[in-house]
Amino acid sequence: MLHLLSLHYTAPEQAAEPFVRDHVAYLERHHQDGTFLVSGQTVPTSIGGVIIARGVDRPTIEQIAAQDPFVLNNVAEYTITTITPGRVHPDLSPVLRTDR
Repeated sequence: MLHLLSLHYTAPEQAAEPFVRDHVAYLERHHQDGTFLVSGQTVPTSIGGVIIARGVDRPTIEQIAAQDPFVLNNVAEYTITTITPGRVHPDLSPVLRTDR
């Protein structure tokens, strides 16, 4: 399974600033363990950000999202969409393997 995590600020973007360092560490930890494939800010940044994750089930990705410092400090929340890939470009198949 793949998961699309859409992060939306629930407070003004400036309210998240004190938690950026911890949020980046959170992202790096999950990129290093292979769960997060892509993460980035939206354009405009005032909306939030997006993460593409793989290799974990829905309850696990919900737990991971709940541990984001932005969520823990009530400045953002996630909407999670779980995807079962049907068609994948051949160049992406090795990266999008969901069994890691």
